[in-house]
Parts: sequence; structure tokens; C-alpha cells
Amino acid sequence: ARLQEATERGFAEQKQLETQSKIPAHILTGFLGAGKTTLLNHILGGSHGKRFAVIENEFGEIGIDDALISAREELGDEQIIEMNNGCICCTVRGDLIKGLRSILQRSASGGQARLDGVIVETTGLADPAPVAQTFFADDYVQARMVLDGIITVVDAKHALQHLREEKPEGVENEAVEQIAFADRILLNKTDLASEEALSEVEAEMRKINGVAPIIRTQQSQVSLEQIVGIRAFSLDRVLEADAEFLGDDQAHQHDSSVSSVGIECGGECELDTLNRWVATLLKQRGADIFRMKGVLAVKGCSQPFVFQGIHMIFGGQPQGEWKDG
Repeated sequence: ARLQEATERGFAEQKQLETQSKIPAHILTGFLGAGKTTLLNHILGGSHGKRFAVIENEFGEIGIDDALISAREELGDEQIIEMNNGCICCTVRGDLIKGLRSILQRSASGGQARLDGVIVETTGLADPAPVAQTFFADDYVQARMVLDGIITVVDAKHALQHLREEKPEGVENEAVEQIAFADRILLNKTDLASEEALSEVEAEMRKINGVAPIIRTQQSQVSLEQIVGIRAFSLDRVLEADAEFLGDDQAHQHDSSVSSVGIECGGECELDTLNRWVATLLKQRGADIFRMKGVLAVKGCSQPFVFQGIHMIFGGQPQGEWKDG
């Protein structure tokens, strides 16, 4: 009995040493407009001295979030990989593996300091399960990375309508899946909802995930210790809930009624004209617009004008500086 106990303890210690030598990976997920990129900027901009690489995924064909990463220059192009026009949970999943391999190979080349972590920000329409499975499906990645946790950001004001939405047969509700697989849940934008509404959202989420801690936030502000280095992802727990998690068929079907529209053109726009157009658009179609965001050149403004919207909520302001060229 003592020999068996010592052997088991030895295996556990060996596994712990192997895990410590691997680069931790963190998946940031959450429905459209929940505050994922805001959280990413909060992590990257903190005075923690940690060094991260970022994989940024967008559903549309034009990358906007990439331009909204405030620490882009400090990170350098080699530490940010952008994947557009598809979800890393399905259509561009192979690109995720290539991206992870590329980050690992550059990190191992010896030309730069060791990474403290890799952050994968999914699209708002991603099912996190196939993304998480990627860290176990590729031998090269599995040997060098460990999935630290899945962090799900939830929009307190709009969460219930998405969680309770009836989807067509065979189509997953991504908002539900994002909460089901979460290791930490950030209930964000709590300033936009009443205490009664917040309690209702929390109760609904507890029906889906009864174990992940729920952290209330505004502007995705949270201490790094609560979401990074948590070693919260448990393969055993996931397999208990989804026995097919490690199976080959993890792709999911997106709701065909949800699509993206990208507009890209040169020149400057008049701010008053823009405001009138947006006001008309939101009045007519605001309920159908899950998310809108963009970077504009406005006459009389030397800085990029960054705007964001979720359903009927819209806002924008000058931010940052234009890149050369």
C-alpha cells in the first residue's frame, strides 16, 4: 500500500513539473459585445511585467478588434496573430493550430524572452469547446502548452435575451455554450442593470454552470490573479459533462440568420452626417444588430474615431493615433 501511494505521489509530482514547464493558454470568450477586447486591453495594459502573445479571431472579413488592441505597438506584430472571416471553433480552426505552433516555435528560437502566456480571444459566435479541444488534439501543442482556463465575459444588460433565444433544430446557442464551459464568468457592465436584473442573470447562469465563480465587473476591470494563473480548466470535469469532447467531430453549426457586413472605403466622413445615419439605422434595425464597431476618419479630427454599439446602445470617441501608411 505504501509503495502504491509513493508511486502515485511520484506520478502526481512529475505531472505537476511537466505542467509548470508548459506555457499557459487562456481562452477569452463571450457573446458579441460583452467586453472581451476591453478585458484583453486591461490584461495587456496592466503593470504586472508579464509577457503575452495574442491570437485574435473575428467573424467578419474585416479586422477591427486588431486595431483596437491598445498595446499593439508594445507587443509587436510577431506577438499578435489575427484570424478573420470565420470562427476558430470551425472554419478557421486549422489556422488556430498553425498560429499556436508559430508562437511556440518563435518562443523556442531563443531570440526573445520566454512567454508568460498565450491569450486566445474568440469571436462572439464561437463555441469554446472545439477551441479548448485544440490544445489536446495537436501533439506538438499539447506537449508545450497547458490550458489554464476559459474566461467568459457576459453582458449583464443583454445576456438574458441571448441565453433564452430559441435556436433552429441542430443549431447551438453559443451564449449558453460559452457559459457552460467557463472556468470563470465575468458578469460585465453591471452599471447598466439593476440589482434585481443582475440576480436574475446570475440565477440563469447557475442553471447552466453551477461551479464557475461569477465576478461582477464594469469595463471588464478585474484583478489579473482572478483570471490568469488559475489552473482552473479540468479535462475530467469537461469529459464528465461532454463525453465526446475529445472526439473528432467537434465542429458546430452557426445560426444562418446571423451574418456580418463589412464596409471599407477611403476618405473622411462628416460627424453630423454619421450620427444621423447611425440614429436612423438603430431606430429601424437596432433590435437586430448584435454588434457594430469600426474605425473612422472624421473631418476635423486628427485621431481615429472609434465607435462601438450593441443593439440600441451606441458610442464613439477619438482614440489613439493613425498608423503610418
